[in-house]
Amino acid sequence: MLGTQPEIIKLAPVLRELESRDHPYTLVHTGQHYSGNLNSVFFDQLNLKSPDCDLGVGSGSHGEQTGKMIREVEVALNEIDPAWVLVQGDTNSVLAGAIVTSKMDAKLGHIEAGLRSYDRTIPEEINRILTDHASDHLFAPTESSAANLATEGITDRVTVTGNTVVDAVDQHSDLAASESSVLDRFDLSREEYLVLTAHRAENVDAKKRFQSIVKGVSRAADSVGFPVIYPIHRLC
Repeated sequence: MLGTQPEIIKLAPVLRELESRDHPYTLVHTGQHYSGNLNSVFFDQLNLKSPDCDLGVGSGSHGEQTGKMIREVEVALNEIDPAWVLVQGDTNSVLAGAIVTSKMDAKLGHIEAGLRSYDRTIPEEINRILTDHASDHLFAPTESSAANLATEGITDRVTVTGNTVVDAVDQHSDLAASESSVLDRFDLSREEYLVLTAHRAENVDAKKRFQSIVKGVSRAADSVGFPVIYPIHRLC
């Protein structure tokens, strides 16, 4: 189950592995990210099958959105009747999937388990903690993530797997090189530019904090003499 663009990218290697083993699965998309240009394009360009079930939940406050997801996910999973439900990360889609699955006979697997920022003001921190404690098996990306789980008393159902982001980069690098025109568009040379990613609301919606990030990145870029590319998928 997934609901956002990062989840599509991070779960792509898992989906491919299931297909390589001829293991049947049903792909449920909550619709947490619902823009066509920023949604279906990922399935098309990454050569993934389209979701079997698109719930189309859309936006809303955290409580409203999660509540809608719980209702719709329960309907979908009751119809699918899965043995396992896999969720990835820390989004509201993940929390909704965890809550619904924990009330069913299905088992819950959490990919990217054990990550902690120790900042409980961030909604995603609450999502990942609750999901970890509801899961039947936790797939931690690193030993430190597994250690975080151990401090919370979770030790007997944890597997350290590595990070699917690394698998995604490895699998998609050739595709990106063949499909992207960004280097020509901005007159860039390979390995002679920096890429900035900043998207957390706590960073980009706080003016002073965002200004500090930009200034810091600018100083770093000046020190190495490289331009910075900052892909922004949404302006608010």
